[in-house]
Amino acid sequence: MSKPKVFEKPVGVKDYLPGAVKKLKNIEQKVLQCMEGWGYQQIITPTIEFYDTVGAASSISDSKLFKLLNNKGTPLVLRSDMTAPIARVVSSLLKTEELPLRLSYHANVFRTIEEEAGRDAEFFQTGLELVGDDSAEADAEVIALSIASLKAAGVNRFKLAMGHVSFLNGLLEEKLAGRELEKQSLRNSLLKRDYVGYREYLDKLDLAEEDKRALAELLRLRGGEDTLQRALQVTQHELAKQAISHLQAIWTLLKAYDVSDCVVLDLSMVGDFEYYTGMTFEGYASDLGFPIVSGGRYDKLLAQFGRPAPATGFALKTTRILELLGLDVTLPTNQTLVIYNAYRSTDAIKSAAKYRENGHTVIMAMKQKEEHIEQLVVRTDEGLFKYKGKLYNQVEVLE
Repeated sequence: MSKPKVFEKPVGVKDYLPGAVKKLKNIEQKVLQCMEGWGYQQIITPTIEFYDTVGAASSISDSKLFKLLNNKGTPLVLRSDMTAPIARVVSSLLKTEELPLRLSYHANVFRTIEEEAGRDAEFFQTGLELVGDDSAEADAEVIALSIASLKAAGVNRFKLAMGHVSFLNGLLEEKLAGRELEKQSLRNSLLKRDYVGYREYLDKLDLAEEDKRALAELLRLRGGEDTLQRALQVTQHELAKQAISHLQAIWTLLKAYDVSDCVVLDLSMVGDFEYYTGMTFEGYASDLGFPIVSGGRYDKLLAQFGRPAPATGFALKTTRILELLGLDVTLPTNQTLVIYNAYRSTDAIKSAAKYRENGHTVIMAMKQKEEHIEQLVVRTDEGLFKYKGKLYNQVEVLE
């Protein structure tokens, strides 16, 4: 294997230059502040976890985990999501805390990308978990807060699609009882959104035509509140009926939050993570093909850490939001330039200190003897000052 060139990076990782970092931090701060307003407290967990605990509990397939060994040969992983680490903390350090718990986070996570075009091996998420509440009210709160968080981040054109794991499970159990291979094949097609493949596989199944029509109708169960009534005509399986009842309760609450116009029902949705047990949702912006938020209910995960409790949550794909918004959004700033001659350096240092005490960002620049201020600093049409390619709100000259 050839040695990497000095400027090369591993595939799937990025450098973030100052402009991107500033924008990323701005998104993070606004979203966490929004979550705090709903009662969520930020938590930080380690980048490295034990493979046999958090790694095994993660819903990310084993082949997509970054694995390593410590000096004792114990297998470790770089965290692949934040839900499993938070479940570990809730079941250990917070085990005496009364439920429900509302926890938020911002973190980088790692997944091997293999040959998946457009995906990163390291990316940032900002999200939350609501642990200890199995109600429709908790699910509605999480969805409404995901919408508020997207708006706080600066995303205004988006739609959320909401489904329920149990509806699909009930429908498949009713029509394909005991035929696990066929169920999984249909789920895989839905997960990949391969609706053509779904129909083709369905056509080949040895099923009554009535059952085939019901399974095909699943792909059309999308839209507004009337979708729930149409769903009851497709299956009468008890598990599916319970899912529809839960979704109806969530929808009523979303109308009370005045956010139902941001949500569509999609009962063909399959959550990306195997630990989802109930409501799931994904959000897409109009200008980006990948989801910018995803979440759902996972009522069985915490039992793996010894503290059974229902839970629901979501994660904003912060890196994708940065890509969506770009770097052309002007951020609030109060940047000052202090230009001084060599013999006035002491005065410049004191002046800069006073500006910083008042919240200014200060850049100091020593002027060379042959340089002239009128040539160095140019006033822009926007009322800013341009110096060596960079903009400042104000300039102080000490000659």
